Amino acid sequence: MSNGSLYTHIQNNIATVEFYHQASNSFPSELLERLATTFNELSTNKEVHVIVLKSEKEGVFCAGASFNELIKIDNLEEGKQFFLGFANVINAMRNCSKIIIGRIQGKAVGGGVGLAAACDYCFATVQAAIKLSELSIGIGPFVIAPVVTRKMGLAAFSELALDATSWQNAYWAKEKGLYAKVFETIKELDFEVDIFADKLSKYNLAALKELKKVFWEGTENWDELLEKRAEISGKLVLSDFTKNALQKFKK
Repeated sequence: MSNGSLYTHIQNNIATVEFYHQASNSFPSELLERLATTFNELSTNKEVHVIVLKSEKEGVFCAGASFNELIKIDNLEEGKQFFLGFANVINAMRNCSKIIIGRIQGKAVGGGVGLAAACDYCFATVQAAIKLSELSIGIGPFVIAPVVTRKMGLAAFSELALDATSWQNAYWAKEKGLYAKVFETIKELDFEVDIFADKLSKYNLAALKELKKVFWEGTENWDELLEKRAEISGKLVLSDFTKNALQKFKK
């Protein structure tokens, strides 16, 4: 449990992937690797027609990558491998042949915003505010930039990336295209997610697969692109600015 948990439940052609970590549903490297593997496996599972991604508890949806691992990085290769964690998950979601529905019940920070953007369709609650805080500690949202920009546009991404200490509320995120619908309560959220997933699971699977390809046209170079972005972040995390910022944050 120190590295979090990940469970997959399949029923009526719907796979529900649920992750949890005690530190605000953040992701250590091991959990990111498991999540990427899960999407790759579900992509070829004939029993699965649609996927729902969610996190446990009623608080934060995802606080991004593990701060405890980030602060321990002391060389370029470690830095690159750390940031490749979310790159591999995004690419696994992009390449997955199944439509992925995001169930965003609470706040999303950094990589958590990237996860939501990598979903093909997102439902959220009013508590699902978003923030890209990377610049405030001397790095930047380089790995998730392509997927967030693809979903929300360059202007919205620029606002999030530069105003790194401010939250944008769920309705702002909906207006910019990250969320399709926003609900007042988790009960309403879950009701609508269940209805939508059930509806999609009964559609022509071949049509869904082809539509997924259309959604992600123009991203064929992302394996290489996100690796380069991970290297940029891996270098910056070793800077004096970031090391000092992380120590202050830790204290």
